[in-house]
Amino acid sequence: MPKWVRTVLVPVAVLSLLAAACGDGDDGGGTDGGTATECNADLSVGVAYDVGGIGDKSFNDAANAGVQRAIEEGLICEDNVKSLEPDATGSNRDDNVIALADAGNDLVIGVGFAFSPGINENAGDYADTQFAIIDGYATCGTACGLKNDDLSNVTDLTFKEQEGSFLVGAAAAIKADELDCDTVGFLGGQTGPLIEKFQAGYEAGIAEIDPKIEVLVEYIGPDVTAFNDAVSGEGLSTDMYDQGACIIYHAAGASGAGLFNAAVAADKLAIGVDSDQYQLVSAEQQPLVFTSMLKRVDNATHDAIEQAGDDSLEAGGQVFGLAEGGVDYSKSNTDLMTDDIIQQIDDLKQQIIDGSITVPESPEK
Repeated sequence: MPKWVRTVLVPVAVLSLLAAACGDGDDGGGTDGGTATECNADLSVGVAYDVGGIGDKSFNDAANAGVQRAIEEGLICEDNVKSLEPDATGSNRDDNVIALADAGNDLVIGVGFAFSPGINENAGDYADTQFAIIDGYATCGTACGLKNDDLSNVTDLTFKEQEGSFLVGAAAAIKADELDCDTVGFLGGQTGPLIEKFQAGYEAGIAEIDPKIEVLVEYIGPDVTAFNDAVSGEGLSTDMYDQGACIIYHAAGASGAGLFNAAVAADKLAIGVDSDQYQLVSAEQQPLVFTSMLKRVDNATHDAIEQAGDDSLEAGGQVFGLAEGGVDYSKSNTDLMTDDIIQQIDDLKQQIIDGSITVPESPEK
């Protein structure tokens, strides 16, 4: 029985999540300017977003961009994609994953590391469903304090955030020296090893250019709500600007909106994360967004869908660094990101790819 037919047999309780066969049954596709486009009607995908949801102008939006690109390329039919967003605290995160799996989706993507424990515990109940987790560690199993080992249907999609952060740190140091400034800042979301990779790379990039520059560091909080607290993000950023920081880099998800507000109030520079945030902020904020560390969550999401569609998505882990196109930096603000800075950063980028620079994953204590 074809997969898309099989999905209609799930219980009525989750009927609203089901993917119908694409189009009107003629071509299984959507339309592009009135012209039908072919798509893979044999694949259904459920996407569980994390706190902040679509519209966070950061992490979740990057994942959604990957989904939309997969749809545009016909890797999946638009009607066969279902998504759920959590409540403000993420307390129903696991319920959303289970609902998408119960709906018969062939691939369920959890957008964020916090999905790892729940998927580790529940994936075994859905042998016919593949799970992919952005920033996941579910396959680490009992070694990471989780319940199960040897998951055959889970893929963790992780990134070398420290490499991209190194590049924006180096750029921040170059710009700080131009501004005759000796202090910069880092705003983290949730405390822990994931965001510490951003901090470590940023600090290492700054030290590569000018080790005399001081880096102020603030974290918003100990749980995932720290990624959806723009008020705290603004307050902590204002404090760092008041202490002399001329540039602040955030790795705080939707809380980074607070940094951009603080940058306008202080008339100082900010560095975005995940997406090219220069393209996403207000016209008032845009001139102050120096660059962004691009974490290509869109590529990882797109590739997981593509691999699920051709049965090549393997259990275990995939790691995306500079060499794999998984991280990078943006050059959109041409008034600030000048050709001479770009040349210096691209030289450092190549040295990381070549292995002559190794970027630390943890901050120096």
